[in-house]
Amino acid sequence: MERTLDLHIDRREAAGAVADVGVLVPLAVALIVGNGLSATAVLLPAALLYITVAFFYRIPVSVQPLKAFAAIAIARGLGANEIAAGALMFGITFVAIGTSGLLDLVARAFPRPLVRGVQLTVGLLLLKVAWGLVTKPPHDFRAHALAAPWAVATAAAVLVALLALRRWPVSLAFVCAGAAVAVITAKGAFAFGPSHVQLPSFSRHALWVGLTVLVIPQLPLSFANSCLATADVARTYFGDRAKTVTPGRLATTFGAATTLAGLIGGMPCCHGAGGVTSHYRFGARRAGAPALMGGVLLVLALVFGAGLARLLTAFPLPILAGLLVSAGLLHAALLRDLRGAADWGFALVVGVLGYETNLALSLAVGLAAWWLWRGGVYVRRALQPAG
Repeated sequence: MERTLDLHIDRREAAGAVADVGVLVPLAVALIVGNGLSATAVLLPAALLYITVAFFYRIPVSVQPLKAFAAIAIARGLGANEIAAGALMFGITFVAIGTSGLLDLVARAFPRPLVRGVQLTVGLLLLKVAWGLVTKPPHDFRAHALAAPWAVATAAAVLVALLALRRWPVSLAFVCAGAAVAVITAKGAFAFGPSHVQLPSFSRHALWVGLTVLVIPQLPLSFANSCLATADVARTYFGDRAKTVTPGRLATTFGAATTLAGLIGGMPCCHGAGGVTSHYRFGARRAGAPALMGGVLLVLALVFGAGLARLLTAFPLPILAGLLVSAGLLHAALLRDLRGAADWGFALVVGVLGYETNLALSLAVGLAAWWLWRGGVYVRRALQPAG
C-alpha cells in the first residue's frame, strides 16, 4: 500500500492530536520549574519530533518525555547540565543502534505475548501516575490544585465522558477547557518570545551522573516501550500504513530528537505505545494529527516560551488524570487479541512483574521462560512417535 501524506485536520483529528498531553504537561512543567530548564528548550525537541513523525511515518505516532529519565531527574533535583549530558549520551546511543539494524534483529526474538505484557505494564503505570496527580499533586501544581476528593471526582467525571463519548471530539473540548482555565487562573503570565536557552556545559561529573543515574535506568524502558511496543501497536491499529514504523527507525527518530535536547539543554523525548493508543482511540488517523501537535508545541516554544511555566502549572490536573486513565485502560485492552491460556499467562506475568519491579527484569524473565517453554514444546513433539 502506498503511503500518502494526508495533512487533513478535522475535529476528530484535532481531538486525537491532543489526547496524549496527560504525560507531557506534568513532566515538562516539573523540568521547567523544578530543574530550571528553559521552556523553549523543553518543548522544541518534542515539536520537531512530532513534525518529523507527520512527514516520515505519516500516521499519529506519539511523542513523550523519557519518563524514567525525567522522573529521576526531577526526584533528585538534577541541574540542566546533568540532564543535558544524559540526553546527549542517550540520544547518540539510540541513533547508533537504530541505524545499525541491530535493534530490528533483536526485536524478532520477542513474541507478541511478551510485547503485550509490556503494554500492560505501561497501562498500569499510566493509572498509577493519574492517581498520583489527583491525590498527591506535584509541588509545582499545588497552588491551583483541588482538594483530593474533589479532584478524584472530577477526574472520574472526565474519564466517564472520555470513554462514553469517544466518537465525539471530547478530548479536544477538555484540553481547550483546561487551557482556558489556565489562562484565566495564571493572571499576568503572558510574556511573548522564546525563553532564554543556555547551552549546557559537559563536565566529567555531569557526564558520569548523566550516564549512571539517568541513562542506564531508562535504556530497558525505551527499548521495550518506545521501540518494541510502539512498533507493535502501530501495526495493530494501522496495518500496512505502519510498515515504516520499525523498532530501529523509532530508535533513530527519537534518538535524534533527544540528541538535540542534549545539545540545547532541553527535555529528552521518546515515542510511546500508550500515546499511540491515546491518539488513535480519540480520533487521530492521519499525518495531520502529529503535524498539528508539532505546530502547537512549536508556537508555544517560540512565541509563548517566556511565560509558559506559570501557564502550564495552572492547567487542571483532573483533566490530565482523566486522559491518562482512559489511555491506560484502552492500552491494557490490547491484550484482548491474545489467544490461549499460555499467551495470557506470559503477558500477565510480564505486565505485573514489570509494574511491581521494572521492565528490564520482567522482560528478561519473560523472554527466558518463553523460549524455554517453546523449546520444551519442540522437544516433546520431536520425541513423539511418528504416526
